Parts: sequence; C-alpha cells; structure tokens
Amino acid sequence: MINRASIFLFISIFLCSPCVFAERLKDLAKVAGVRSNQLIGYGLVVGLDGTGDQTSQTPFTVQTFKNMMSQFGIVVPDNINPQLKNVAAVSIHSELPPFHKVGQTIDVTVSSIGNAKSLRGGTLLMTPLKGADGRVYGIAQGNLVVGGFGAEGSDGSKITVNIPSAGRIPNGATVERMIPSLFAEGNTLTFNLNQPDFTTAKHVSDAINLMLGPGIAAAEDAGSVVVSAPLNVSQRVTFLSVLENLEITPGESSAKIIINSRTGTIVIGQNVRVSPAAVTHGSLTVSIAESKEVSQPNALAGGQTAVVPNSDISVEQQKSRMFVFDTGVSLDEIVQAVNQVGAAPGDLMAILEALKQAGAIRAEIVVI
Repeated sequence: MINRASIFLFISIFLCSPCVFAERLKDLAKVAGVRSNQLIGYGLVVGLDGTGDQTSQTPFTVQTFKNMMSQFGIVVPDNINPQLKNVAAVSIHSELPPFHKVGQTIDVTVSSIGNAKSLRGGTLLMTPLKGADGRVYGIAQGNLVVGGFGAEGSDGSKITVNIPSAGRIPNGATVERMIPSLFAEGNTLTFNLNQPDFTTAKHVSDAINLMLGPGIAAAEDAGSVVVSAPLNVSQRVTFLSVLENLEITPGESSAKIIINSRTGTIVIGQNVRVSPAAVTHGSLTVSIAESKEVSQPNALAGGQTAVVPNSDISVEQQKSRMFVFDTGVSLDEIVQAVNQVGAAPGDLMAILEALKQAGAIRAEIVVI
C-alpha cells in the first residue's frame, strides 16, 4: 500500500494507434521572423506604506533616488542619507509581441530587487524599457496590482500569503518603437516546427503541396518547411491565414519514459513497448516493539523489585507479486500490471530502470 506521506502521481498518456489526430499548422509550427522580444528596465516604486527598502542595506536605492531628484533640480547633499521606507528599487520586465505598433500598450511585471517587504499600494514611476540592443522600446508607469500580502507582529511573528514583493501593471507600458519584422521580406515563408520531427515535416510539406500544387513547399530538415509566398504583403497575409488553418497529422513521437525523481511523477509515452520479461515485487518488514515490565520477586527470599525490559520482535513479509510481459506489450497493459502490483514511486522507477538494463524495454528513460 502506498504511503500517504509520499504522494505518487502516475500519469500515463495512452493514444490508441488506430486513431488519427489532426492539428492545425498554427499549433504545430511558428513562422520564422514572427516572434516576441523581451524588454527590461530599472526604476523606483513609491507610495508604499513603510514596506520599502531599508536604505542602510540597499545603497543603490538611495543613489537612484538622488539621481531622480537631480533631474528635477533638487540636490540632495552627499552627507544626508535619506530613509526611504516608502520607496523600493525594482526591476521591470515585459514582452513585446510581434507587430505591435507605436502607441499600443503591453503588460509589465514589477519585482523588488532590494529588501522591500511589500509593493502593495505602490506606484511605478516612469521607467524606460530596453531591448537586448540597448535601445528603448517602451515606457512603463502606473499603479501596481499585487496579489500577495504580509503581516508582522511586534513579537516577530509574521504571516505571508503569496508573494507581496512582486506585482503587475496591466497595460502599464506604452510602445515607443517598433521592432522590424522579416515577415514581408523575400519570396518564401519558413515554418519552424515546435517539436522537430522528420515525419511531421514531410506531412506538412505534402499537405501544402496537395492543396496548392507540387513544388510550393519543401522540408529543409526535421524542424523547418519552406513555402513559396506572394511578394505582396496583403496577399501574403491572406496566404498565411489559409495555411495556418490547414490540418496536419503529426508524426508519432519517439518512445520515452519521463521520470521526475523529486515529485515521483512518471510519464510513459504512447509507443513504449517491452520484450518478454518477468518482474517480481515484494517487501520484508521487521518490527521491534520495546516495553518495560516490573519484576516483583518473593520478598521472603530477599529479592528486590526491578524493571525488566521486554522486546517483541515480529517479521512480516508481503507476498511477492510477479507479472509477466509478453512480446509487444502496449502501454495500457504496462499500466494495468503496475497498478496491480501497487508499486510505490521508488519501486516503479527501479522496475523501469531494471527493464531498461535488461534490454526488455523499447524506450528512452529521461530523468528530470
């Protein structure tokens, strides 16, 4: 019986081979050059209720504050170290989606980089957001939405729910510069498969050629399919809208068993097969119970009362359960056999590894 202390989540993915599942091309691949870009910035959050940075431990907060005040013509003397309990230094990051134009807004995430206890109720001051090339692509500012909160007592006891040192600003950044796209360049479009597979790449090219004519699409490798496209941008958009809704039957994935040794999660893929093998599972339990008894000898014989230890040892051996795998056993049969044995996570991992070492399992075992 599985111990509740070690929760075992056994996920089995079983897809019957006779069934055919078609997916849209937009779910299987992305168009080369159509991508989002990451943005990052550094700024200050003000208006906190005494939960900001402790400036004695975060000198960069004071430095940033002085730099900001100098831009407004206010000079803070160097010998003055302001206590900014209502101010926190933060990092801001966001993702600029493709084709976003100047003036459109995007969401931003704000995270404390100092020792601020909470950003709840704070306001982010105007902060430039830069790309990997160092250029400014957006300006962020606004009131934070923080899902977590914390409370602390005078005796040092405290409670925290979620993460109060991070928050979001919906539509908190305005796009100031567009990112060039390669979508309209050249006379071809390239579809990059999310999961490279030679069979899927061939199915994609065959389906496009079947609909548009031979020679329109060609698979470059297991991850890319090149398609001839119109030069006119408007026609290219219409052309792509037709292709991305084309239904493709993806190739079956390779046989894999994924084991998460930290959580006990085991995922067995569809195409896992085993050769003839026999597996036995059992355990031996030894229990020792210690107790003390009082010995009361005959007083006339001169004996003395004493405490005598008493040990009770019992041995319990569970019945070993054995199951046999025949040639070409499928996933559902493996799952049923393992469930009948009632193997714990560690036992099941050992069984799968032993089958792999014995050459009886046709799958790659990946431990994460």
